[in-house]
Amino acid sequence: MKYFLFTLSGIILIVLSVLSIFYYQNIKEMDLSSLAPPHTSEPPSTESKELHIVNPDDPIFYSLQDDELNISFNQGKDWTTVPVPLDELFSGEYNGNRQELIEDSYFLTENLTAFLYSEGQNWESQRVVLLYSTDQGETWEESTVKEPFPGMRFRKVDFLNEEFGYVIISGGRTMSEEGSFVFLTHDGGESWQETTNLGVTRLISDGGFVDESTGFITFETINSGKPELYVTKDAGQTWKQASLQIPEEYNEIFIQAGLPVQEEDHLSLLVNQGPYGDYQGGLVEGKFISEDNGETWEFEMEVEPNE
Repeated sequence: MKYFLFTLSGIILIVLSVLSIFYYQNIKEMDLSSLAPPHTSEPPSTESKELHIVNPDDPIFYSLQDDELNISFNQGKDWTTVPVPLDELFSGEYNGNRQELIEDSYFLTENLTAFLYSEGQNWESQRVVLLYSTDQGETWEESTVKEPFPGMRFRKVDFLNEEFGYVIISGGRTMSEEGSFVFLTHDGGESWQETTNLGVTRLISDGGFVDESTGFITFETINSGKPELYVTKDAGQTWKQASLQIPEEYNEIFIQAGLPVQEEDHLSLLVNQGPYGDYQGGLVEGKFISEDNGETWEFEMEVEPNE
């Protein structure tokens, strides 16, 4: 009997030893990572933070808070910092009020985000740059529009589609004269080609293209009493001054041309009274129509400010 109990005890010890060894080996082979906290992915390029929104009425927000430019594509929930020193966005002769970006110096859409500015310590010899992103700020590219360039004053960037866009700049101002330049891109901003220079040294007021061939430049009018509007119909290879047929009763009243826009099957243009106009309170504008794609314009009607 004692022999039997001794034998049984030995068997039990052997079994327990085998089970212990098996259990220990399985514990070592277990994926211990499963005992760790769940893996957290790399943080995205956007950051959740509270920022003051400059343009709450637009679909894409931007903020100039904390001395940096941030943009948001989801109504301010997440923000992406634009890699450009804030001072460079306001560099040049005209610096804006620094409470908002200079008008027309940026382009914000879901598929293309772009900022036009000048960089360089030497104010007389800077580089005009377009910083742009096609993936909502995950990556950024920059292209040189013109270099060197003296003290940029007027600046405007716009795109009519994913490939075609234009930049209009002026600089080197002396009294009431300056140089103005128009550039086109056909590859989404990667490269820029300068158009034929107009040879006009008046201060530029505005400019733009209604399609890839037809563009306009308008110059400031203060004392001459006649609006100056130039048109190209061959993508800037040639420019000519447009003819505005102003009725005699509106001579020296409607003097400052705006920028033409496409309206149904023709182009329309508003001409205002300039900074010192006083006809009907100074805010009434003249509406002109062109049937030949901007070369000649005929008066159609007076337009009230609320129209």
